[in-house]
Amino acid sequence: MKIHSSATLPRSTDPAPDKHSNRAGNGPFPPSSPGSPLDALDRRIVVAVQEGLPLCAHPYHELARRLSVTPEEVMDRMQRMLELGIIRRIAAVPNHYALGYRANGMSVWDVPDERVEAAGRRVADLTFVSHCYERPRRFPDWPYNLFAMVHGHTRAEVEDQVGRIAALLGADARAHAVLYSTRILKKSGLRIDAVTPRRKED
Repeated sequence: MKIHSSATLPRSTDPAPDKHSNRAGNGPFPPSSPGSPLDALDRRIVVAVQEGLPLCAHPYHELARRLSVTPEEVMDRMQRMLELGIIRRIAAVPNHYALGYRANGMSVWDVPDERVEAAGRRVADLTFVSHCYERPRRFPDWPYNLFAMVHGHTRAEVEDQVGRIAALLGADARAHAVLYSTRILKKSGLRIDAVTPRRKED
């Protein structure tokens, strides 16, 4: 089990408003670059959590101890970065294989384009669906436009779940297939360096 935070660097050059005084440059953590909503402490927090939060009873307190700041400062700044989209989400990421879910199937569906959004919302609400996406078709070989990932201890369990999706979609499910995982690849999002990047001279 891993508590994962997914971070992305902002593209906007406009400074975002912020209630933290040291973002204006009058505190101990100056901005990392002009126009960036990330200051030096924000960057240290992102670097510290991008491989996962500490696995302990009070992860934010442990993170604050490592950074020599208060837990409230860590939580306030992470909440702000969530609101700005710098951190996309904080969530538990289980290892499905370690939990015994050895059959992982991506079910793919041919759904009428005008109904795919509504269908996707219904499928995404199913408790056994971990991911649900709309994707473009690739005719003539690939007619599917709705993807839903399901996990089971056996392929029979996955097939049962796919059958439940088919029953939910009804006539909207014109065709479907199931693609099973054959290997586990390490998934890693964007990582940033601990060193603050230098701004190039004009």
